[in-house]
Amino acid sequence: MSGGKTERLEGWGGIARAAEILRGGGTVAFPTETVYGLGANALDASAVARIFEAKQRPAWDPVIAHVFDRGMVDRVAEVFQDAERLMAAFWPGPLTLLLPRKPEVPDAVTADRPLVGVRMPRHELALELIRAAGGPVAAPSANRFGRTSPTTAAHVLEDLDGRIDAVLDGGPTLVGVESTVIGPAEEGAGWMLYRPGGVSVEALEEVLGVGMVSMFQPVERAGAPASLPSPGVGIRHYAPRARLVLVGQGELADAVAGGGAKVGVMLPEGWVSAGAAFVYRWGVWGDGEELASRLFAGLRELDEVGAEVIVCPVPEMGGIGEAIRDRLGKAARDK
Repeated sequence: MSGGKTERLEGWGGIARAAEILRGGGTVAFPTETVYGLGANALDASAVARIFEAKQRPAWDPVIAHVFDRGMVDRVAEVFQDAERLMAAFWPGPLTLLLPRKPEVPDAVTADRPLVGVRMPRHELALELIRAAGGPVAAPSANRFGRTSPTTAAHVLEDLDGRIDAVLDGGPTLVGVESTVIGPAEEGAGWMLYRPGGVSVEALEEVLGVGMVSMFQPVERAGAPASLPSPGVGIRHYAPRARLVLVGQGELADAVAGGGAKVGVMLPEGWVSAGAAFVYRWGVWGDGEELASRLFAGLRELDEVGAEVIVCPVPEMGGIGEAIRDRLGKAARDK
């Protein structure tokens, strides 16, 4: 960890300093279109170890290598034909591909597994930082392990101030939930969905011409393998400090009434708060993109104002709605 106060760098003017820190083996949080990531040189084992130390992230949970262009992919992974098609269709963008790793990739990046997660972010500041750093940047979300993911630089500092070298402030992120992660199916041909995110299953299947084999089921650590095959597949993740209660649209009033004196609510536009002590105005109920972009910010805000219970309705729409349901389901787990 950095051992001192985290340096806050502003936008384009902070890129040179942020890249210098990364080249020197340090840690820099930076914005992507999804959430803020905590970056380090993906080919430097000591630098990657600092990510795990700062986040208190267990070694069994792999991280993603972020690249600037197609040529940089070849430094970390082998690419086959289907992967080329997916890159052409969705990169830069919120899609992570699990690909056969190159020997140069440290074991910590992949949790000692044969596949490495790779993506090219759709964020100009992130891309320029990776280009200036001169190589792939390993980066999970820039928060304490298991906590709500950060969508602003302020969120990063709430969790990691003094534990990382710098944060590059690029304003709020747009997508608001992490990338979709897919990889070769564990048995047989085809692709498996490991984590829903900013690219829908429907869009992926249209490009591939075949359906996803299945969705990887989150695992309890008590019965888990020595390492997980992908980021974001632990059964409890993304959690606020408050207890999170998930409800259907018609159940909100009863859940608020039963939540006690310090209940907060993630309230869609036009809905009645039902007497909640704290309200976060979430957005238009049918607008999955808006709900996703404001999800983690809302959970963090309700934590900060003192909610002990957060009541949240669960959207049923397709597309990015699947990613919202995935994050809420993991955040609401008791353990």
